[in-house]
Amino acid sequence: MSGESAAASTTPVGGGGGGVGGIQIQPQSRTRLPDFLQSVNLKHVKLGYHYLVSHLLTLCLIPLMAVIVIEATQLNPDDIRQLWLHLQYNLVSVIVCSTFLVFGITVYVMTRPRSVFLVDYACYKPPAELQVRYDQFMEHSALTGDFDESSLEFQRKILERSGLGEETYVPEAMHFIPPRPSMQAAREEAEQVMFGALDNLFANTNVKPKDIGILVVNCSLFNPTPSLSAMIVNKYKFRGNIRSYNLGGMGCSAGVISVGLAKDLLQVHRNTYAVVVSTENITQNWYFGNKKSMLIPNCLFRVGGAAVLLSNKSKDRRRSKYKLVHVVRTHKGADDKAFKCVYQEQDDAGKTGVSLSKDLMAIAGEALKTNITTLGPLVLPISEQLLFFVTLIAKKTLFSGKKVKPYIPDFKLAFEHFCIHAGGRAVIDELEKNLQLLPEHVEASRMTLHRFGNTSSSSIWYELAYVEAKGRMRKGNRVWQIAFGSGFKCNSAVWEAIRNVKPSVTNPWDDCIDRYPVQSVFDMSSSGGKE
Repeated sequence: MSGESAAASTTPVGGGGGGVGGIQIQPQSRTRLPDFLQSVNLKHVKLGYHYLVSHLLTLCLIPLMAVIVIEATQLNPDDIRQLWLHLQYNLVSVIVCSTFLVFGITVYVMTRPRSVFLVDYACYKPPAELQVRYDQFMEHSALTGDFDESSLEFQRKILERSGLGEETYVPEAMHFIPPRPSMQAAREEAEQVMFGALDNLFANTNVKPKDIGILVVNCSLFNPTPSLSAMIVNKYKFRGNIRSYNLGGMGCSAGVISVGLAKDLLQVHRNTYAVVVSTENITQNWYFGNKKSMLIPNCLFRVGGAAVLLSNKSKDRRRSKYKLVHVVRTHKGADDKAFKCVYQEQDDAGKTGVSLSKDLMAIAGEALKTNITTLGPLVLPISEQLLFFVTLIAKKTLFSGKKVKPYIPDFKLAFEHFCIHAGGRAVIDELEKNLQLLPEHVEASRMTLHRFGNTSSSSIWYELAYVEAKGRMRKGNRVWQIAFGSGFKCNSAVWEAIRNVKPSVTNPWDDCIDRYPVQSVFDMSSSGGKE
């Protein structure tokens, strides 16, 4: 109890030590227990409430089971013999009931969703010679001769406030002066990233390419013929009946879409492996104009990619890292503003690039709200759902017409780890604020943005690798991967750790994890981007 509250409790009410209504107010004794209503932290009460409601069914079943056990212990041999005789004389009923029971169990086993396991994954780490520092980036941008002074200054400011560090990677073609963004260079970038990640994946898992039954590749802006998936089939000599898919134009959230597609295919095709490859290609998609809204991707997007091995084989559970729990997809493309907020187009000079609308954050917020409205009932404790429902009803009835702050569900009760797409510092800041997360919950996202930049759909895998490299993933922990993409889309994937997860041999953070987290990144966020 604070000194102020203690002093207040010993002061008589009214003048001179008199009472109220003839009742004397006595000074508080030093030996009395403290006022728990004042001293107990409200968050502890809330945690107790969550525990009570979440385990309500268990708490109700315990007395019922106790009664059944007590009654069973009171049965004597005569009672048991009478029960046996009763069943003998009703043999037809027993057979019919047994048949229905066996039939029901068989139908359930045959139709229940098959578990999908994440055996392992690998993130591509480009060679050190592809790293680009701020000064190199600005020097090369100036030397190309394509950008005026205003555009160069704009890019400099974006870089300084972006949250990117000095060790991110750009493709080899962008290191030349002038840059060489050819089709051949773009193919070489795609091959280096995809094959680099897949080589590590196959080495880590000891799975042969011939064992793969499903292949899903996503790359938004580079879609050559033959496709990227065909390039992989040709390189690794996958079998002829491989079910391959190539997703294009679906933005930074396409990695979750690919996992969802692979999950659906694994429900149909038994006893097989699925490989998901997520990447983006920068070589032919660098913008060389002066439209401000189209310059931002140059400053944020960097080289990266990931390959993921999924399995529906029950025998793979023991060696797998995670089990896929949910995939929730939200598409706001019916709204014109949402559809055009991330839009590939040509500027007035005929130069192609991707334009980002000033309404992007507001649209992302609406997409997120829709997504978590669907996801919430699947993952939140019952207690949190009840609080949200009661608050909503009160707002609609008791406080109709008044401004009542909506209750934000506490997703920290549902997840131990958050992998928020590292699209930019503003995206991470907004989600941290709106979901009421703590700095440690967005640490993986901020550090991934700092070390690798925005690697598009693969960023959520670099973030998961960060958590593993820090040794924080424990058995039973739940992970929420959430990504935003053009269209406009917000997609979520929920994973549960099957065991205490150790980092893979080829973890991309292996040589630098001891330098992270970088405090300056947190300082930048708290100061609004100003050092």
